[in-house]
Amino acid sequence: MRNISATYKGVIFSFLMIISSLVIYATLGNFDNSFQYFTYALYVAAIVWTLRDFKKQHPEKKKFKDFFSEGFKCFIVIVFLMVAFTFIFLKLNPGLKDQMAISYTAELKSKGNYTPNEVVTMVNNARTYFDTLLISMAIFGYLVIGAMVTIVTSLFLMKTKNVQ
Repeated sequence: MRNISATYKGVIFSFLMIISSLVIYATLGNFDNSFQYFTYALYVAAIVWTLRDFKKQHPEKKKFKDFFSEGFKCFIVIVFLMVAFTFIFLKLNPGLKDQMAISYTAELKSKGNYTPNEVVTMVNNARTYFDTLLISMAIFGYLVIGAMVTIVTSLFLMKTKNVQ
């Protein structure tokens, strides 16, 4: 069986994650649902697969830096492609910003703590920073999840004898 590099695993799983995200959005009309966890499960699976294969192929490597480096190669590709997907998706769907503005306006009005002018100002500020905020959240979220899964899986695999 041919070995697939960590980078290619990241590319493969990125496309699976993008496809699952598009299916979820097309089916349900938003990303705010529990089905989105399937996309994160794919992300975790990519990193775990990468590290398990690394352990099988290089049983002599036992240092944390070796494991983390291999996991990093996988998850950084996924981070890059998912952030690019997020950017492109937001540019192709400007209506998302309008949906956010409507729901944010309703939320602010329901609280009753703001004057109409304050609500308009706050919603306009949210519109201005909507893309930047979502892209920043994607970057940070995927980096943190990828690093945490890589750390935990690396530490676990370093302690195990053999991986089947």
